[in-house]
Amino acid sequence: MERESFGSKIGMVLATAGSAVGLGNVWRFPYMAGHDGGAAFILIYISCVLVLGIPGIISEFIVGRHSAANAARAYRKISHGGPGGVIGYIGIFTSMIILGFYAVVAGWCLQYLFAFIFGQIHGNVQEVNAYFQSFSTDPIRPLFWTIAFILLTHFVVIKGVRNGLEKASNVMMPVLFLMLILIVVASCLLPHASKGIAFLFKPDFQKLTPHILFDALGQAFFSLSLGSACLCTYASYFNKQSKLSVSAFQIALIDTAIAVLAGLMIFPAAFSVGVSPDSGPALIFLTLPNVFQKAFGSVPVIGYIIGILFYALLSLAALTSTISMHEIGTSFFYEEFHLTRKQGAWIETVICCIIGVFCSLSNGAVSSFKLLGMSFFDFCNNLTSDILLPLVSFLTCILVGWFVPKKIIKEEYTNWGTLKGRTFNIYYFAVRIVCPLCILVIFLHQLGVI
Repeated sequence: MERESFGSKIGMVLATAGSAVGLGNVWRFPYMAGHDGGAAFILIYISCVLVLGIPGIISEFIVGRHSAANAARAYRKISHGGPGGVIGYIGIFTSMIILGFYAVVAGWCLQYLFAFIFGQIHGNVQEVNAYFQSFSTDPIRPLFWTIAFILLTHFVVIKGVRNGLEKASNVMMPVLFLMLILIVVASCLLPHASKGIAFLFKPDFQKLTPHILFDALGQAFFSLSLGSACLCTYASYFNKQSKLSVSAFQIALIDTAIAVLAGLMIFPAAFSVGVSPDSGPALIFLTLPNVFQKAFGSVPVIGYIIGILFYALLSLAALTSTISMHEIGTSFFYEEFHLTRKQGAWIETVICCIIGVFCSLSNGAVSSFKLLGMSFFDFCNNLTSDILLPLVSFLTCILVGWFVPKKIIKEEYTNWGTLKGRTFNIYYFAVRIVCPLCILVIFLHQLGVI
């Protein structure tokens, strides 16, 4: 049976960019930028995307397109059946864990979307905080939304590459971008919004510290979905004419643009009502609902509409990522075990639902259960972000840079000599030396060694 591929170049780019664009851009990036001083962090972040991100993306693209198979088979094939094949299995395992706990946060976004639609979120910061605590520790409602989000993802994935992944991305990515622009415009028109804009675009280099460098490296690494076997899986659906380096740059550009726009959406509004930019991870669930009410208090209906748009945006961004995470396991199960796509998708869905159930309940009903002193949710989050993602990306760079024949790498990079490949030597040096060292530094920092 002939393997599916993306039907168009724009569909390929939007689908792959969608796999990277998610809560890491709209949720994590703004609070990291807020914590680390705004503009200075953004400049370092962009530098990290260029130095670390693009070579990393290209490397996973090469592994995926060379094999035209799921991640496990892709790494086995490019390493000629050697131990490098285990990298794909780690990536698939990692993606399942990520989808399990990611769906919990995505479910919170859906809950807030419906809560805003029906006017359930109102009052001061303390009342909004009480609402979140009540909801997130409830044993039933978060569980319902978690499973609902995974099932929503499932029904996109079973449609296949062109009718599922590509068609959904062709709709969701432009809609996501349009909603983002609308909220950015509304936010930037608020009184004193200029303070938030200056915070994002006027760097204060006196605030630069090694800690900010580590944060920017880590954010670039995680925002681009490096190390989860996601990019490798999507590249397996690329055709032979796809320009890997150009596609990598386009995806990095889209991902970074949406992250910066997310900051431009949040901080002008936050500064307008005097909210600290370093409110941390709680920003979107505890702080922003109150920001919307205060900022647009003179015209409450606008605050109501902006709130709905914002949580719809978050839900949509989360969905573009969960689709890609689900596809990793789905392609593995149906290709390796010779099943239908639907059967493979159901296996992935059941596994991720089980993980999601435990992650959701660990915030409430079974919060007393700890792994290494952490809730199951926090354990899954830390295991993937601090250990598994850096490990897979590091091993991928070592495999591509040092063990795969240079001839194969150059053929994929230049589309078998049909492209000039002027930047190949720069890429090859980066993937052999620069990327492994940077990822190793991130890894040691996350483990507390540095």
